[in-house]
Amino acid sequence: MTAQPARSTPPLAVLERPEQAAAMLRPPRLAILEHLREPDSAAGLARRMGVPRQRLNHHLRELERAGLVELVEERRKGNCMERVVRSRAEYFLIGPQALGAVAGDRPEQLRDRFSWAYLVAAAARAVRELTVLRRGADEAGQQLPTFALETRVRFAAPAALHAFAEELSTEIARLVAKYHREDAAEGRTFSFLLGAYPTPSPAAQTSKPTTDKEESR
Repeated sequence: MTAQPARSTPPLAVLERPEQAAAMLRPPRLAILEHLREPDSAAGLARRMGVPRQRLNHHLRELERAGLVELVEERRKGNCMERVVRSRAEYFLIGPQALGAVAGDRPEQLRDRFSWAYLVAAAARAVRELTVLRRGADEAGQQLPTFALETRVRFAAPAALHAFAEELSTEIARLVAKYHREDAAEGRTFSFLLGAYPTPSPAAQTSKPTTDKEESR
């Protein structure tokens, strides 16, 4: 029996190459990745999903070739060696770098800083930069220092939102002036991203985009 070193499955993997996104974005393969959060063989997975093993093997090979599925162990079962595999991560996110030159991760190219497009581009840039930093930290065997703040505020009127934004901007400016040290040779610069948007309703968050066929009706 050949086994890989035991390790926990990472909670998230960001896909950086277009071929990875292309390999994943097919309904059967999305279902396979969901089922492979726990290790299983092709035979076991075929039983659980109720699909022919031959068809499943094709999808597994493509997912493994793209680095989305990894080998856990090989174990003998009768006269055959059975491969046990699992998903590379519990969840996946397609990084903007997978889209190449058409990726919308350059907010500086947009003029309106108050548009939804600017906020989305800034968030996409953060994903791209965090992916690079995470890879470098892994290669160096170091921790990546990050933190996130998230909250929701219900405003009674638009005027309250504007007042909140002004106070927040003033406080952020005060903190930046207090802690930023341009001449700190041994210091490290951190990027902060602040944004706000209306919270979508539960129904809106679960709705699916319409297809071209549906839109043409």
